[in-house]
Order: sequence, then C-alpha cells, then structure tokens
Amino acid sequence: MQIAGINFGDRPIFLAPMEDVSDPPFRLMCKRLGADMLYTEFISSGGLTYGADDSHQKLDIYEEERPVAIQIFGGDVDQVREATRIVDAVGPDIIDINFGCPVKKVVCKDGGAGILRNLPKMQEITAAVIEESTRPVTVKTRLGWNDETIQILDVARMLEETGVKALAVHARTRKQMYKGEARWEWLRRIKEESGISIPLIGNGDATTPEKIEAMFEETGVDAVMVGRGAIGNPWIFRDAKIYRETGEIPPPPTWSERCKVVAEHLALKCEWLGEKKGVLEMRRMYGGYFKGFRGASKLRTLIMEESTMDGVLDVLLNFDEDDANLKVPTTAVRTVAVKASLPVATRVRAVAPVIEG
Repeated sequence: MQIAGINFGDRPIFLAPMEDVSDPPFRLMCKRLGADMLYTEFISSGGLTYGADDSHQKLDIYEEERPVAIQIFGGDVDQVREATRIVDAVGPDIIDINFGCPVKKVVCKDGGAGILRNLPKMQEITAAVIEESTRPVTVKTRLGWNDETIQILDVARMLEETGVKALAVHARTRKQMYKGEARWEWLRRIKEESGISIPLIGNGDATTPEKIEAMFEETGVDAVMVGRGAIGNPWIFRDAKIYRETGEIPPPPTWSERCKVVAEHLALKCEWLGEKKGVLEMRRMYGGYFKGFRGASKLRTLIMEESTMDGVLDVLLNFDEDDANLKVPTTAVRTVAVKASLPVATRVRAVAPVIEG
C-alpha cells in the first residue's frame, strides 16, 4: 500500500490519533514495536494560529517516528488554512484532517464530525488544506452524523476528487460516539461501491490481533488503524504481525518486559515534558500496562504517590505482592531507564514560521 509515494508494504497497521495518548513518547514506543504509521493527537487550528503553547508542543515529532502524520481540526476555513502553513513548516510526512471527533465542544463549531452536517464546507476546508500544504493530505472521518445521514460513499468520492491521498473511516456515526459495534460492512461497501482508488484505512473495534486480521479479511481495507487496543499495549502491532504470519498469538509480555517498556516510556515522557509533568502525565498509562496482573491496583496506588521518575522506578523494582512473578532485577529496569533518558532519537521541535496576512 502507498500514500502518495510512501510505501507501507502489505496490510500495514497504523496508530490512531488519540487525544492525551498519541504523544511523541507513546508513538515512539509503538513504532519500535511494529506500528507502520503514526498520527499525532489532533491539534486545534485555532490553538495553532493563536500561538497556544500546548497546541504547538503537540507538533513535536521524532525523526525515528517517520512516516508520521500531524492531524489538525477546526471549522473555520481561514484558521485551518493558516494552521496548515504552520504544520507544513514543521515537516511531517502527511497532514491529516480530523473530520471524525464526536466530542460536543469540537462538533459545535463544525470541527471534527460536526462537519458531516455540512459537506460543502467539508470540501472547502479540505481544498484549503491541500492548497496550503506541500505534503500529502489525508482525512479521517466517520460514516455520517447519524443513521439518517450516512453519505460516506459520496463523501469518499468527493474527498478523492478534491485531492485527498488516503481516507480513514471510523465505522460508526457521530451519534454512536464510541458505543455499540463498529459497522464494518460499511468499510466493505466503500471499497466495493464508492469507486475510489485512494487507500482506505479501517478504524473501529480493531482491538486485538485477531480483530485486526478480521478487519482486513472481512472488509478489504488497505490498512487498519488501531486506537484503544494500543493503550497500555504497544505490543499489539508486533503481535498482530506475528499472528498474520503464524496464526498464533504470542505469549503476553512478562512482568519484566512490561517494566522495561514502562521505564523507557516514562523516561521519554520526562525528557519531553520535564520530570514533574512527565511523571504526572504518565499516570494515565499504568492501568493499561499492568492490566490483568495480580496486585495491579495496589501497584497503581503506590505509583500515584510518587512525584519523581526515580520514585516510580523504585516502586516498580520493589513491588512483589508476595508473588515471585512480580519481581524484576534492579539492573534491568534501571539500565533501560538510563538508556531511554539519553537522546535516543532526533526530535524535530515545532517552530512556528512567520505567517504574513
């Protein structure tokens, strides 16, 4: 599969853009464990144009991540146009437009899935991004606003005619939010009935290696985008590829393996955000990393009490809950943490160019 000359090979697996999840440290962990394409968190066009620090920080990427897409959203055409110029200057491989976020504060201003109620404006925004970008432009969207307004076949054709190089579809409507089952039959219909030739990326309920492979088989999509299934489980990309090749699911990561990845993830967070903020933001990840292990709840409680990276690592090293499987040699985690804190990848800092009116 290719997107504007970027070759991803056969049946690639992408990391979805997820707010408060798909930051540079997490993306790097997923890349190292097999993700073929990475997307940033969605970034507000308004935040970029007004110079908001948090929006500009989300533009940071590591060279090791490539190919990587920066995703933007917004319902104001002029803001989106200016934001595209800022993003383009940072140098991503792809610029992606979010037409799928269902959150109320986003859709109320025609951002995200809100634009599904105004398809002419969707086309206008898409055209503006393409005009300002020197990179390939892609789109992520949903089936429609609700069951009565599913026009995804027409939307797919319109987006390709406008110049989009690939289309990702979350197989739910905005009304569904994240509830119920994703409707994969629509992905198959897009492939068979829309007549588009650009790659179709499927998204929604691809949460295990078996489901990832099933989406490929049942829908014919060119790539699968994984979201929730990767939270606390960056191994899903590696496991899905092994499952495809062997028909067997690899054993889950051991406690020691999990500790090593958590230590590296934490160190990257602290290097990117600073230790204080990095430790705080990492807290939301532990539940996924240690899910299913005896004593995980107690471990999370102990970790939450720590405010330094060394403190968190000491908890990991000394926690055993009377279970030999929960103990890991001190040198294993310490060594990985120290290595991870070194410049393991070249970071591209987001620097906003001077935008002339």
